[in-house]
Parts: sequence; structure tokens; C-alpha cells
Amino acid sequence: MNERTPLLVLGLGNVLLEDDGVGSAAVTRLRDHYDAAEGVRVFDGGTLGLALLPYLDQADAVILVDAVRTDAAPGTFVRLDGDDVPPAVATRLSPHQVGVADLLDGARWLDRYPTRVVLLGLVPQSIELGIGLTPAVADGLAGLVERVADEAAAIGFPFRLKAVAATSDIGDAVDVGRLAASAECGHA
Repeated sequence: MNERTPLLVLGLGNVLLEDDGVGSAAVTRLRDHYDAAEGVRVFDGGTLGLALLPYLDQADAVILVDAVRTDAAPGTFVRLDGDDVPPAVATRLSPHQVGVADLLDGARWLDRYPTRVVLLGLVPQSIELGIGLTPAVADGLAGLVERVADEAAAIGFPFRLKAVAATSDIGDAVDVGRLAASAECGHA
């Protein structure tokens, strides 16, 4: 990986822990419904943590998509930008929080932190063992994906809505097998 990625959209979370998989579900839906702009890489990082450092290292700007715990109601949209992102990933309760915090710290220690980092997500209702999103988070998934596309456009990388979106037999539920088969998609 020697080429720079102008914008990395990175879905995070564990699809085996209900709403913790919202980041993975969002990037899958993003790829199903939108064509990425030139220079954008859309990637489902799952729970890979520090293994994602080479991707972050090559990115000029990053949009992280994840479940974000706050006191707000489940399914509420959350946007954090710049210096607000590292404390949020370090303090919120999530099974993969250490991995994301370590990932951002690793990039900072190597002096390879992207020039812009934005975290977009939904407040989870449950991160218990189970496949699929709770109704509150599933209802917010389409809106989250639209906000990811809007954020990319604001940075200068507009996504194009596909004329015919790819469809899944299971609607907006998380399809673990499909996620594993299409872990990465993007345009360099």
C-alpha cells in the first residue's frame, strides 16, 4: 500500500454483537446504494483494530462509522469531529473500543494521523451476543448512510446514488456471510 487514499470510509464493529455491527451494516448499505467518488475507499474494518493501521496510515481523511454510546435514545445519530473523536472511542463501552483507540493512538504516535477524522454513528440499544440490529438502530440505518454520503460530499467526494441499488434478501438486517465475502470495495 504505497498510494495515498484521499478519503477512507471505515465501518467498525462486531456483527455478532447486535447494534455493535451498525458500522459494518452501514458501509455495506453505502456500497449497495451509492457509487463512491474517485479516490474514496470504502472498507469494513470490523474489529481488526491495529491491523487497520496501514489503511489509516495511507488516508488523508477518514470517516469512521460505528456504534457510539451516549445518553441519547437508541438510534440517535451522533457526529464527532477532530479532537472529540479519540476520547469518544477510548471511553465508550464497546467490545472493540480498545482496538479503535489503539488504532488512532498508533497513527498519532507514528505521526501519520489523518488530517481529518470524523466519527458518524448511531446510539446502540443493545450490544449483547446476537446477529442483527435492534429495531431502533435498524430504523436509523438508512439515515446514517445518507449522512455518511453527505459528509463525504462536504469533504469534496460526492457519492452518486445508484439507479438500481443492490438488494439483499434480508432487507436491512446484517448479512454476516455477505459482509465477509465483500470486506473491501473502493476506488483508488
